[in-house]
Amino acid sequence: MTIRIEFIQNKDMPFLWDMLYEMIYMPKDKPLKEELLSRPEIRNLLDGWGRQGDKGFVAFNELNQPVGAAWYRLFDEQNKGYGFIDHKIPELDIALLQHYTGLGIGTMLLEKLLDQASTDGYNAISLSVDPENKAMNLYKKFGFVKVGESGTSWTMKLDL
Repeated sequence: MTIRIEFIQNKDMPFLWDMLYEMIYMPKDKPLKEELLSRPEIRNLLDGWGRQGDKGFVAFNELNQPVGAAWYRLFDEQNKGYGFIDHKIPELDIALLQHYTGLGIGTMLLEKLLDQASTDGYNAISLSVDPENKAMNLYKKFGFVKVGESGTSWTMKLDL
């Protein structure tokens, strides 16, 4: 399988909203996409994409179809994501279409994103994940460590 990874462009935004829905881990009773993505605390994760500090990538298959995405952005105390640590540490989000998991694409996206964060001068990156989420294995493989809890989710951090 040939995978191509490119910077996020405006044309990719509908796919990013799809990926935002996919990445939200709710083992049961997950609301419909429109309902969940209309919640302010969820919309906050992508709304106004393109502001300073926003960076990310989309993975495309050999048919030029998007299959996954990873991005990071900065937040502050008044406008924070679930994995917020402080205003100098970007928070990452990553998701793949279900039938593309387990193929190494998440690893490729995360490597690219972490390289970009380092190039951009960040010293660390954070995320929020439910400990039951299969993605936890990927994060641990990269060296993310738990630095806090919020509800059922862990806040994890990787020093770059």
